Amino acid sequence: MATRRFHAPADPALSNLYADLAERNLQPLWELTGLLTPTPKAWATPYRWRGKELRELGARAGDLVPVDRGGDRRVLSLANPSLGGAPYATPTLWGAVQYLGPAETAPAHRHTPAALRFVLEGEGVWTLVNGDLLHMAAGDLILTPSWTWHEHHNPGTTPMTWFDALDLPLVEALGAVFFERGHEPGAARVTAPRSASESRYGGGPGLLPCDGPSLPAAHSPLLRYPWAATDRALSSRLADEGAGARHAHVRFADPTNGRDVMPTMRCEMHRYLPGHTAPALRRTGSSLLAAFRGTGAVVLDGISYDVAPGDLIAVPSWTSVAYIADEPLDLFTVSDAPVLEALALYREEAAADPPETSVTA
Repeated sequence: MATRRFHAPADPALSNLYADLAERNLQPLWELTGLLTPTPKAWATPYRWRGKELRELGARAGDLVPVDRGGDRRVLSLANPSLGGAPYATPTLWGAVQYLGPAETAPAHRHTPAALRFVLEGEGVWTLVNGDLLHMAAGDLILTPSWTWHEHHNPGTTPMTWFDALDLPLVEALGAVFFERGHEPGAARVTAPRSASESRYGGGPGLLPCDGPSLPAAHSPLLRYPWAATDRALSSRLADEGAGARHAHVRFADPTNGRDVMPTMRCEMHRYLPGHTAPALRRTGSSLLAAFRGTGAVVLDGISYDVAPGDLIAVPSWTSVAYIADEPLDLFTVSDAPVLEALALYREEAAADPPETSVTA
């Protein structure tokens, strides 16, 4: 935020001008600092949430808080302490963990902020998106695009927790948040071997239905990206690059046009192997990292955060990021990169490695 560098002027006429400007809610640019900076000034700082603690707190909430209390969801929102109490992980991204107990249903609703689910462990929950049943299992990416009806069902006997990401802070900043609860009863607890979106658009590379949409939709028509396909793609990338390869990554895309799955969020999966030595990078825009499998560290502006399965990390804009793998490390990332690219504001560069320190708490 810009600050005013005010010095009481000796000239009475100038002093009167400043007083009149203030009375009319005007500020002189020549007294402001911080509006135009040599590099981006992020409003948030990096932060890590421990997966072990998230699982334990989610289970406690499951015992104490009914699922229908507070927005029909039992969600623990990631509140970055640098954002002044706002329930946001970064200035543009909401992150959370959602807990659904055995035989529970999170009823239907819809909202203009787009949402996605990445399953960190477990299976058995079904998400219904505009009537399409999507099975949720570890490593799966589930989309609930803007203004689509969605609900969650757990017909099993064990609870399940997953990672949620939304563009809610961005949509709120644009003054475009709408929300509506469902009016119809929840769907019957039935399952299907394959969702309708997977049957139509999950046939493989280059295989699309002939009667598909003639114009590109705002989001991917494929609503579930199963882990088996993601894992296979990462393994193939490493194999293609040879024995010396230490990093592979894939971007989740709309199968009809190759664009990002959401107009406001980019989703990627990264696999780092021990010995990965790529230089640190910094990018405009913010992102959230979810550790899926393996252990290692993420180095943010020279501070090393060790990571284990279930850990979630907020990475603000223009933060230098480097990765260290103790064992094969799989990381899911979601960022606001499509927005930055659409506005011609996306930029990245290699960052000089600052002296490394570590955070263990």
